[in-house]
Amino acid sequence: MKRLLLLYSLTVLSTGSYAQSFKSIFNGKDLTGWTNNGTEKWYVDKKELVCESGPDKQYGYLSTTKNYKNFELTLQFKQEANGNSGVFIRSSIEGTKISGWQVEVAPENLHTGGIYESYGRGWLIQPKPEDEKWLQMGKWNTMKILVNGDEITSWLNGHQMVYLKDEKIGKGEGFIALQIHDGGGIKVKWKKIRIKELK
Repeated sequence: MKRLLLLYSLTVLSTGSYAQSFKSIFNGKDLTGWTNNGTEKWYVDKKELVCESGPDKQYGYLSTTKNYKNFELTLQFKQEANGNSGVFIRSSIEGTKISGWQVEVAPENLHTGGIYESYGRGWLIQPKPEDEKWLQMGKWNTMKILVNGDEITSWLNGHQMVYLKDEKIGKGEGFIALQIHDGGGIKVKWKKIRIKELK
């Protein structure tokens, strides 16, 4: 029996199908492991990460100090005001001009879970109109994002929102980032931000 388990383990490792377990990338205490890009507000309150528009009412991004290529990311968010935000993958930034791909977080019927390319091709895919109902404004929502090679899939509250296969995304490199949209009046809370890197 022990030999069979050992052989199985070696097979899994040799085929590259082994992946790390989920780990938290937000410690619930401070912004360790993250970089604030811009003048908008990012802070921790009651073990929750809060993004809030500042006086400048501009774009703001909180990016991971580490780059992530292939991964499964899960997190929870709650929109307490306008709620126009997002989760960027394989991204880079100069000032507050970001290059990369956003999994949208937005108010009702504004395509939460869709994929948007900033300063590039714009919307690449949006959820079907009937899937917009899965967003719960003012309540905690669970988002899952799977990025592997040139494929990206998003889920909201257990429901698949979009699937996209894109050569340009496949070549992308960079960090994960949370966004504050410009315009002011935005407040979104985040928690349980966890990632599993894929080999």
